[in-house]
Amino acid sequence: MQTFNPPFSANTIEQEYLNATSPQHRKKFAQFFTPPKIADFMAKWLLGSSGLKNVLEPAFGLGIFTRTLHQYKADLIITGFETDSVIFSKATALFLNHQNVNIQLKDYLSHDWENKYDGIICNPPYFKFHDYDNKTAIKQLETQISCRLNGFTNLYALFLLKSISQLTENGRAAYIVPSEFLNSDYGKLVKQHLIQSKTLRHIIVVHFDENVFSEALTTACILLLANDKKSESVQFNHLDSISDLIELENSAYPNNLTKTQSVKFSELNPEIKWRCYYQTQNALKYKNLVPFSKYAKTMRGIATGANQYFTFNQSKAKLFTIPARYLMPCICKSADIKQDFLTLEYFNELKNQDKNVFLLNSENYDSEAVKNYLTLGEQQEINKRFLTAKRKPWYSLENRPPAPILVSVFNRSGLRFIKNEANISNLTTFHGIYPNQANLISENIDLLFAYLLTDMAKEIFADNRREYGNGLQKFEPNDINNAQMPDLNILELAVKNEILKHYYLYRKSVLENKADQNLIEIINNILTTQFT
Repeated sequence: MQTFNPPFSANTIEQEYLNATSPQHRKKFAQFFTPPKIADFMAKWLLGSSGLKNVLEPAFGLGIFTRTLHQYKADLIITGFETDSVIFSKATALFLNHQNVNIQLKDYLSHDWENKYDGIICNPPYFKFHDYDNKTAIKQLETQISCRLNGFTNLYALFLLKSISQLTENGRAAYIVPSEFLNSDYGKLVKQHLIQSKTLRHIIVVHFDENVFSEALTTACILLLANDKKSESVQFNHLDSISDLIELENSAYPNNLTKTQSVKFSELNPEIKWRCYYQTQNALKYKNLVPFSKYAKTMRGIATGANQYFTFNQSKAKLFTIPARYLMPCICKSADIKQDFLTLEYFNELKNQDKNVFLLNSENYDSEAVKNYLTLGEQQEINKRFLTAKRKPWYSLENRPPAPILVSVFNRSGLRFIKNEANISNLTTFHGIYPNQANLISENIDLLFAYLLTDMAKEIFADNRREYGNGLQKFEPNDINNAQMPDLNILELAVKNEILKHYYLYRKSVLENKADQNLIEIINNILTTQFT
């Protein structure tokens, strides 16, 4: 029986494949290869089961898990599934002389429901809900394992839930997946099923500054599962880098892993972000906090479905002779706003720089030029895109009034808030924040914005962030709505006035292009003193 020696099972095979295939092909099949250190760590979890005989690799690729397992136990019977015929051909050639490795060119989610395995190990494809036939796949899974799932569930979660149902008694599974489901809305039902199955043993999250998959901007977590009754708790680990895995390898199961936090199944809450189980929550440092939604509501910006088509600068408007009455002022790129206050003067500067600052608003048009431009859009099949096809007429805009405050969607250094004094609309590059007038009198909108500029605000909001690779953070509207913030209404009038005094001085310094961050630091110190 042929076995793979360590040099052959390193990532040289994957690198050759990367060199031979296009990024477009790999993206089509969501192919992101597992680093050898992680593959070795996950394989050892399966090998820790004394009854390990047959193993399933549901997303086979080039079989790095199979190669790793066979270094330690060459007689394992391994079944693999793959949907890409190109990588399937390379894998079958690679394992041609391995009679106990059976790779099938089939969709794992649609086949093999009847079989059980002692071990399942997987780096599943990372497809968002609109990248695959989610309705069919989710319905089939819900029928097979009697669970309920959100329509926005990513494909990797379906792989995971199916695999849990295929474990033999005392069988083990190891998955590496993006960690976003731990802290996202669609992940609530996935987490609920993990709790109910009582198979989850360890969640190991790699810090989001570490980009585990070189070609994918996503965070990673390793899930170790066992279909046994040896533990009533889940162990959480948060690692700075994958090199820290070596510290965990010698930890005996079912004992707690090193540097870990243990949470009982009965205490796990699927409705909350699970970051609180593996990272310290910044909000705990402060008192008298309330939900952000008490003071304001956050909504996403306008989604066009075809920004390149619907957005205009002055040159494009002139080229297509679109009348000004059909062009709505709009912030189209977050990078265009480089200061904390969006004034009408600043907007006019962007317009004169020929930035894209207009949005086609052509409902009830009576212009031949607009008609011709819409005809061009239909020739380019803009009307058949995912969002436009759902609108009637296809070129209509979402009803999103300009928001008094804008907030960045993506960032690397904390949320960025913009005071929208020009009353300009925005695309989805920003979310819009609409203050609740019942709780905020007009001058307190400035008080709210003064707070939003502080490091204290960034720190508390960070508890609700979504993490991607290379330190990238994302906030959905409800991540902000559900975050905590200090109850500004309890501040004494003298304290409010002190904050506002420094805030107005800061605004003046910004508009004079001499932004004085010391003024924001003073506001931050005032608020920190009041709420700690």
